[in-house]
Amino acid sequence: MTGHFAALDRAGFPAFEPGTVWLVGAGPGAPGLISLLGYYALGQADIIVYDALVNDALLDLANPRAARLYAGKRGGKPSEKQADITLKLIELAEAGKRVLRLKGGDPMMFGRGAEEAMALAARGIGFRIVPGISSGLGGLAYAGIPVTHRDTNHAVIFLTGHDESGGVPAAVDWAAVANAAPVIVMYMAVKHLPSIAEQLLAAGRSPDDRLAVVCNAARPDQYVVDATLGTVAAIIDIVFAPAIVVLGPVSGFREALDWYAGALRDNSLG
Repeated sequence: MTGHFAALDRAGFPAFEPGTVWLVGAGPGAPGLISLLGYYALGQADIIVYDALVNDALLDLANPRAARLYAGKRGGKPSEKQADITLKLIELAEAGKRVLRLKGGDPMMFGRGAEEAMALAARGIGFRIVPGISSGLGGLAYAGIPVTHRDTNHAVIFLTGHDESGGVPAAVDWAAVANAAPVIVMYMAVKHLPSIAEQLLAAGRSPDDRLAVVCNAARPDQYVVDATLGTVAAIIDIVFAPAIVVLGPVSGFREALDWYAGALRDNSLG
């Protein structure tokens, strides 16, 4: 297998030019879920601006000469302001650095990647977007939960559980969301899960609808809490961020597909 990976040394990766920014998705937790382009960028970057959900083991794979700048944002904790993070990316690129903006999951899925890219574009700074495996897909897969299955749903909704102010998103039409798809995947929703459940119940979702919360997805300490929409209050004290929430029948497949267990969690790459 060593020879197989060594073949990447001869691969024609795109140049990571000085004065540019690569916005890279690190995946949902396990270091091995980063893409080849993301891994390449880790080895080329002069500075890595990384989020709170990036696995430390992934940073260990980076260019040892690269500077590291923590820019994490976690609810309820002192955090960098988004405007300051964006300004730092601009300053570093304009100083001629190869800047790797490393984000957990996918940078364009509730990751503020589009906002950062828009600011870079406005300043005429070159950038590349390297998609990552979103926790709403990969994190659920590590819990044995498919987001779609032809026996249960042909549609899925992805939504964020809080807005810029930290509250329940006021702009969401909960009645429309509740009835638009059998499966709803919720990011950053643990804090407001009881309130969100109330909104969905009021809009007509059944209190018996399956609900699962995957905490620390794709990490050795991953755990899953099963409930129903009507029993959310009973689990709120045992679920903690980072977590991904899925509402709908697909969590029922976990009974047969719960593959990430036992010795499989011993591999540090996932």
